[in-house]
Amino acid sequence: MPKLALHWQVLIAIVLAVTFGATVKQYTTDAFTPGVWGVSYVSIFAFVGAIFLNALKMIIVPLITSSIIVGVAGIGSGGNIGALGWRTLLFYAVTTLAAILIGLIVINTVAPGYVDGEPAGAILALDAPPEDISEKIEGKGAGDVAELFKRMVPPNIVKAAAEGQMLGLIFFSILFGYFMTHLQHEDAEPLFKFWNGVFQVMMKMTELIMKFAPIGVFGLVAAVVVETGFAAARPLAVFALAVVAALLLHSVVTLPLLLRFIGRVKPFATMRAMSPALLTAFSTSSSSATLPVTMDTLEKKVGVSNEVSSFVLPLGATVNMNGTALYECAAAMFLAQAYGLELTFGVQFTIVTIALLTSIGVAGVPSASLVAIAIILTAVGLPVEAIGVLMVFDRVLDMCRTSVNIWGDACCATIIARLRGETTKVGIGEARRR
Repeated sequence: MPKLALHWQVLIAIVLAVTFGATVKQYTTDAFTPGVWGVSYVSIFAFVGAIFLNALKMIIVPLITSSIIVGVAGIGSGGNIGALGWRTLLFYAVTTLAAILIGLIVINTVAPGYVDGEPAGAILALDAPPEDISEKIEGKGAGDVAELFKRMVPPNIVKAAAEGQMLGLIFFSILFGYFMTHLQHEDAEPLFKFWNGVFQVMMKMTELIMKFAPIGVFGLVAAVVVETGFAAARPLAVFALAVVAALLLHSVVTLPLLLRFIGRVKPFATMRAMSPALLTAFSTSSSSATLPVTMDTLEKKVGVSNEVSSFVLPLGATVNMNGTALYECAAAMFLAQAYGLELTFGVQFTIVTIALLTSIGVAGVPSASLVAIAIILTAVGLPVEAIGVLMVFDRVLDMCRTSVNIWGDACCATIIARLRGETTKVGIGEARRR
C-alpha cells in the first residue's frame, strides 16, 4: 500500500485540527471546559505543539553548524573556488538578498500583522505581553547594526551556542569550514568525515521530526482554533497571500531580468523548459529530493553542460534558498507586527542579515525553514512559540518557496554557463565568450 505523502498528512492534520478545535470551542463555556481524565483538550493540544517546537529547537545548533562547515569545506575542496565558484557564490548572495528585500518591502507595505489598524496578536492567541518583548528589543536602532557585527565574533563559542547567539555560531562555522580546506589532506579528511557524519545524522533527525509534523501541526492549530475561533484566519490568509505575491515578484521579475540581460537567454522559455523540476519541487517541498530532476532537466532541455550543472546545482541545493530566505524574513516581520512592535532599522537589518546567513544552512527537506525562523525570532527577542500560528499555511507556502529555490538554482546555472561561453537551447543570439 503506497504511503501517504507528508504534505497530504499535514493538510489532513490541519483539517482535523480545525474541525476538532471548532467543536471543542463550541462546547466550551465559563463553567465547563471539555477534556479527558481531568485534563482540558486545550492543554493537550498545547502540550503536543510544545513538544514539536522543542524538537525543532533541539536540532538548531548541531544542524546549522554541521551543514555550514560541510558546505563551506565542500566549496573550497578540489580547487572549486575559482572563477566558477566565485561567480556562483556572488550570484547566490545577490539573488538571495534581493529576495529578502522584496519580502521585507511587501510585508511592510501590506502589514498583514495588523487587523483594522490593531495588532493581530490577541486574535492569533499570541500570549507574550508586548511590553515584555519590547524590553528585549529596546535600543535596537541604527546603532545596533554595529553591535550586530560585534556579536558575529563571540568571545566564547560554546556559550554563544548555549544562549542561542546563532549569528556568532554561523560566523565561526564559516571560518572553520574555510580553514579546513587549508590543512594537509591527512589532517583535513578526518575533520570533514566527522562533520559530514554529524550533518548526515542531523538530516536523519530532521526527517524524523518532520514525520511527526502532522501531529505537531494538529496540536498547534487546534489550540489556536479553540482559543480564537476562526478570527485568526484573516491575518494568516493575508500573510500567506503577501508571501505568495513576494515570491511571484522575485520569480517573474528579478530572476527573469537577470536571465535576459546578464545571461542573454529567453526567461520564460527557460522557465517552460524547467517546468518538470519546478513541479517536482512544488509537490515534494524538498530541494534535495528535486536535485536529480533539476540536473537532468537543465542539461537536456536548457542545454547547460554537466560541468556547470554538477557544481552549481548541488551547491545551490545547500546554500541558495531564495524562497526560503524571503519567507523567513516575511514570517519574522509578520509576527513582530502581530505583537504590535515598532521595528527600527537596526532590528530589520538584523532580520535581513540573519535570514541571509541562515538560509545557507537550511536543510533541503520539507518545513526545515521553521528551524531558521526560530533562530531569527530568538535573535530579535520574539518568542519562538509564535511559530505555531504559521503552521496553518506553512505547507502550501513551503511548496511555493521550494519551487522558487529551484528556479533560482536553475537561473544561476544558466547564467554561469552563458558567461563561460556555452551555447544553450534558450539563448538570445551568440553566447558570450570567456
